[in-house]
Amino acid sequence: MRPLGLRGAPWGPDNAATAARPRRRLDVDAPLRPHTTLQLLPDPMSAPTTFFQAPHLPAGARVVAAMSGGVDSSVAAWLLREAGFETVGLFMRNGVKVDAAEVHKKSCCSLSDARDARMVAAFLELPFQAVDLADEFGSLIDHFVEEYRRGRTPNPCALCNRDLKMGRLLELADELGAEAVATGHYARLAVEDGRVHLRRGRDARKDQSYQLFSVPEPQLARTLLPLGDLEKPRVRELAAAAGLRTSHKADSQEVCFVPSNDYRNLLAERGVELHPGSIVDTQGRVLGQHEGTEHYTIGQRRGLRVATGRPLFVVELLPDEGLVVVGDREECKATGMRVDDLNWIGFDAPDRFECLVQHRYHCTPSRVEVRLEGDGATVRFEEPELAVTPGQGAAFYDGDRLLGGGWIASTQRQGQEAAAVGT
Repeated sequence: MRPLGLRGAPWGPDNAATAARPRRRLDVDAPLRPHTTLQLLPDPMSAPTTFFQAPHLPAGARVVAAMSGGVDSSVAAWLLREAGFETVGLFMRNGVKVDAAEVHKKSCCSLSDARDARMVAAFLELPFQAVDLADEFGSLIDHFVEEYRRGRTPNPCALCNRDLKMGRLLELADELGAEAVATGHYARLAVEDGRVHLRRGRDARKDQSYQLFSVPEPQLARTLLPLGDLEKPRVRELAAAAGLRTSHKADSQEVCFVPSNDYRNLLAERGVELHPGSIVDTQGRVLGQHEGTEHYTIGQRRGLRVATGRPLFVVELLPDEGLVVVGDREECKATGMRVDDLNWIGFDAPDRFECLVQHRYHCTPSRVEVRLEGDGATVRFEEPELAVTPGQGAAFYDGDRLLGGGWIASTQRQGQEAAAVGT
């Protein structure tokens, strides 16, 4: 990838037409002032230049805005510009080719998304670059595939946030002399007692704080989340009022490198060797056959193709034995889990504490006891919890404040001690 730059950079057709606008030289080595919450005013359209503020940054500081071509990132970039930041738009290409039949689907990072991001940046008179991150996304895809091969269910969005949007993007921001990056996530950043704190977004239905559990605190300290105090309908209103072409664009819903929304297609394209075998109950009785453990996930109920007269759920995957273990709802509940690769955000965790945990993107948080052990933690649920899945993230909360989290390595299933699976 060629070096980035606002002067003398190889601006191609993806780069907006306002690069010649005067630039201020910034002292990028100067320490950032304490981070504070973005302060929203009641009527942004009547006073757009002060709609939100970030007093921890110098006036007119350069900020790189991740622009995906959707309405959220478009409004985030608009808010930055209206607040007086020297905003640079950046689109991350993932290198995935999308079939013509899938272009209309609600995905991101496609050529049409790049066009929308470029046109919004041009409309806002922002410098813009589309950066090829195919290699970085390739590593993300490799991890995704490997997790399914191991019988786990990956969370690529959390990894993308940590390694790309708030990892690689910060490196690119440094190359551009920027002090911070900004994204369209629905979460709120603040500093209390000198530490970065992350809280749920104001819009509970759109809250994305869970997907940020693994982002290190120093990276969050250089991140702006302009949409955290807004609800989605208001974001669309602002986009329409500002004249943004993405105001009515559908939200992306698929994993960006799985535009078909069927990860099995990606496994087939990658030539993943499947692990076929038997579908068994928790006592080891054979109920049917399957084409590969990779086609299943913990908690799955549909598509099992076994008839027992009662609802069954996938409770365990054993690729090496080719076994998909199923059980009833109670057998699918976990009493505890092991969480590794812990990351704390503005929180110094004691050896033992109680809090709430969210173990997948869309679920109600559960009360747990956390005990730190080595590089991870043993977590016990106050009440058994359904479909706790290795490979997913465990995000710890105190009310609406995200304390941090880690990756679910294993679970303790209800009644597992008595099960004789695979014997």
